[in-house]
Amino acid sequence: MNRLFRRFALLVLLAMTLASAVIYLTFRLLFGDPLEQIARRQAAGQIFLLEQYIDQAPADEWLPRLNKVREVSEVTLELQPLATALAALPARQHAALLRGEVVMDVTDKAYYRRVDLRGMRYIGSDDDVIHAQHLPIDIGEALNMEAIRFGLIALFLLVPIGWWSRRHWRGLQSLSQMADAFGRGNLTARASVERSASIAPLAGHINDMAERIAALLEARRHLLHSVSHELRTPIARLEFGMELLRERHAGDDEALLRRLEAMETDVGELKALVNELLSLNQLDQTQAMQQQPFAVTPLLRACVPQPGTQHFSASIADDLGELHGDARLLARAINNLLGNAAKYAQSRITLTATRGEQLHIVIEDDGPGIPPQARTQVFEPFYRLSRDADHAAGGYGLGLAIAARAIQLHGGAITIDESPLGGARFTASI
Repeated sequence: MNRLFRRFALLVLLAMTLASAVIYLTFRLLFGDPLEQIARRQAAGQIFLLEQYIDQAPADEWLPRLNKVREVSEVTLELQPLATALAALPARQHAALLRGEVVMDVTDKAYYRRVDLRGMRYIGSDDDVIHAQHLPIDIGEALNMEAIRFGLIALFLLVPIGWWSRRHWRGLQSLSQMADAFGRGNLTARASVERSASIAPLAGHINDMAERIAALLEARRHLLHSVSHELRTPIARLEFGMELLRERHAGDDEALLRRLEAMETDVGELKALVNELLSLNQLDQTQAMQQQPFAVTPLLRACVPQPGTQHFSASIADDLGELHGDARLLARAINNLLGNAAKYAQSRITLTATRGEQLHIVIEDDGPGIPPQARTQVFEPFYRLSRDADHAAGGYGLGLAIAARAIQLHGGAITIDESPLGGARFTASI
């Protein structure tokens, strides 16, 4: 039973219950208590006997006829003072009793009625009330019939709702599965629903959107791949040309040597940029990612940097367990985060790894930090903060993008907040 049907069923049953209560209160306000009407119909024979046999007797025979009915009837007929009857009835029924009407007592299966209003039956008969008890009243039967009616109406409402919600739910599941697969990188995933389904137009629009997104991503991937590979050829020519120039013409010309060294640095940056672009492009091809279990603790300890100008401290738990994915790719992400911290830290970098419900890898530094408004943008390719420290640190704005994508491919995410050290704190949760 799907959640959609359970919600519909609950709403239908609540609505029917509320409608039944409103109908009961409305009928009670306009026509009197329906339960009393049912009781009156069930006791109609006894009321008829009182009104058409006992009351039709002459005044001197009224009591004998009442006694005769007492002898042959299973119903108990008693005379009691009017004050006693009024005390036994709720205030809303007092007026009817005083008018001489038959007043039903559903709870006790009884009715009350004054003997008469003028004392014509016997002396003081206007102050007496006939109290009939043990009447053949069975409200439970009537309530059971109402419950059966309620159940049958609910059944005939819920059956078509269940049929419709099942088809609707299956369509929603198809959309959900398609969205999950598309989000995991399967750009060929599409929603498959029947044309007659209520969500068929929505599924069509989602499929069209997926087609456009897949085309754009594929074009971007091809562009990055093509540009990166095409750049390697002129870079190789430049390296070859500079090497020939160094061998044939540099000699003792220090100015030319310095110029060649500067050019080699620029070419090295171009090569690094091309390699980063190829790495980022490769991460978009999730099918190329290795899928195998690996131990986390040794991997993180292997990422600990060599002693440098900054003071580095690591706290890596021994019971981090295993992850299923690409160990090389995860190590690349951790190294990128550590490298980013090394660029901006003044003197301290820390790495902490713990495991609870998730694996948490925390990297902190005491650098300038990252403004809150830029903490999501720094994971976008080529994004760099407009600060002097960022331009002095170098880089191309791809390291954090690669790290975020690698963590995402392992089912996790990276968040940024302020570190107690004063700089930025990157938390990778997997």
